[in-house]
Amino acid sequence: MAKPTAAEVTVPGPDGAERAVRVSSPDRVIYPATDATPEVTKLMVAEYVAAVGEPMLRVLRDRPTTLERWPGGVHPGMRLAQGPFDKEADGFYQKRIMKGAPDYARRAKITFPSGRTADELCPSEIAVLVWCAQMGTIVFHPWPVRVPEVDRPDELRIDLDPQPGTGFSDAVRVAGIARELLADLEMTGYCKTSGNRGVHVYVRIEPRWEFLDARHAAIAFGRELEKRDDGVTTAWWKEERGSRIFVDYNQNCRDRTIAAAWSLRAVAGAPVSTPLTWEQLAELRDPHALNLFSVPDRVADGDPWAGIDDVAHSIQPLLDLWDQHPVELNFPPDHPKMPGEPPRVQPSRKVAGHWDADGNPVPHS
Repeated sequence: MAKPTAAEVTVPGPDGAERAVRVSSPDRVIYPATDATPEVTKLMVAEYVAAVGEPMLRVLRDRPTTLERWPGGVHPGMRLAQGPFDKEADGFYQKRIMKGAPDYARRAKITFPSGRTADELCPSEIAVLVWCAQMGTIVFHPWPVRVPEVDRPDELRIDLDPQPGTGFSDAVRVAGIARELLADLEMTGYCKTSGNRGVHVYVRIEPRWEFLDARHAAIAFGRELEKRDDGVTTAWWKEERGSRIFVDYNQNCRDRTIAAAWSLRAVAGAPVSTPLTWEQLAELRDPHALNLFSVPDRVADGDPWAGIDDVAHSIQPLLDLWDQHPVELNFPPDHPKMPGEPPRVQPSRKVAGHWDADGNPVPHS
């Protein structure tokens, strides 16, 4: 029997109407089987997105969203593009809205660090998310902003990234300390797995500050964590991090994004970046057990992030901490050189005489 060339996934649309989204090549294998999970087809990915559509849309609605697309699936040996000119890669980031997008898909104009602008997809309904899956999207990467305030973040994102010699249990321990610090600051944080070994903590903030302010707040938060646990670091250079949990403060920069809550990850076994209660996180031993097959049942039990939009906090307490020690840290390499930024050279390769006080290279004859 010939394989079907297309299938349909029907989801709730606006005003109670339904939308049917066509899924071509529904039997294409996107994730091969592993010792722990069966193979995952393209139709299964689309059906997963539909199943978690309501809580996923809660975190994506009105946010400019970069799509991580893997049209051929996530197979051993495949790799993600390292830049716009890496044409041989299997996966890539789609920052501009695709041609052929459905007429109900919305868009938002965003500005990159270079000053260039682009119209980016801005999810507004579940059918848009399923259409993205049809187009090979595995991971949804939303900006920490919502229209119309696309230059003022409404989220503080604390990315706890295990370094070699540490693991998920270490990230969970540090997340618990982060929760205590947030409580001391009278802030409420929401936690999720990264979909791999890390933990993400999100705080809704008032959209009053610019990206640089949110980044400084994240640096101040990371420095406070360093004081409370010597297994934490904010060191940008890997050679200086050691076996500690890195607080990736730069995830709060313009055009830096983190996989959305409920999003699949491009990792074998189809793991999901899964929202949890703090109690659930403390009890979790294997984050890879939260995957395309197990997570939809959790949605039926309720969304741990259902109240995330109830309160938006001020980051002024963190900015006050930044002002006590306003020492700039390195920006991502794709960002313009910023005032006060340290030299963009590995510490082990730095020759003091080659850099001025502002971190700029000194010409040599």
